[in-house]
Amino acid sequence: MGALYIVPTPIGNLEDMTLRALRVLREASLIAAEDTRTSRVLTRHYDIDTPMTSYHEHNKLAKLDAIFAALSSGDVALISDAGTPGISDPGYELIAAAIERGHDVIPLPGACALTTALVGSGMAGDRFIYLGFLPRKAARLRELLLDLSGRGETLVAYESPYRLAESLAMIAEVLGGGRPVCVAREISKKFERFYRGSAYELQDYFANDNPRGEVTLVIAGAEPGAAVWSEARVRGALSERREAGEKLSRAASEIAKLAGWKKKAVYQLGFDD
Repeated sequence: MGALYIVPTPIGNLEDMTLRALRVLREASLIAAEDTRTSRVLTRHYDIDTPMTSYHEHNKLAKLDAIFAALSSGDVALISDAGTPGISDPGYELIAAAIERGHDVIPLPGACALTTALVGSGMAGDRFIYLGFLPRKAARLRELLLDLSGRGETLVAYESPYRLAESLAMIAEVLGGGRPVCVAREISKKFERFYRGSAYELQDYFANDNPRGEVTLVIAGAEPGAAVWSEARVRGALSERREAGEKLSRAASEIAKLAGWKKKAVYQLGFDD
């Protein structure tokens, strides 16, 4: 019975491949790739002729039988378009299924945009929260940021370049314009750049300069003893939660933790509106 290897691939520069990853791709009986067209650029570059099949969000159920048939007699290498499989892609479902069926799952270390952006940001990396891709809808993004506004961990997220300016504006509004932020663009590619500054500064910059390519956001955690929320901000958060159907008692309790208010005071605002 074969093993499933989780093989990171370059997030930009093709030289980001490790020697071990190249060996595994050559020795595997099958490569399961998120996009075979993208992955063949890599395999052609390194003269790898291992058979390849696609495995992505839209065909993952249909491909399971073929992948496990290959695993019954040999090793399979799982790769994504870029970076480490299982991070914000359907790879984790295949990994979980392989574990459930008794196959060895062997993860290889390698390229990953979120850790590369984190260490390049200059922000604390001892504790961080990975948020995946930020919500597209403004209301959901606001709610997420409100929930995290009092957390001291560094926040890391992926974002579309087309929504970057709007997301930075929301970060400035909810977390404060002075909150340190880093925008990592095109990591490991020719035009890689790290933009570091306050939420207001980067919001202003990207309002007039929409970037292209992959974007990773790194946001500093809240400072100990961060400023207490204003009444207007508390009322706004309370109103949003109530409109979403949350009970007043629970909403007041959660907001009080984030805002530095007493629950009773937040609760009372719910009757004032």
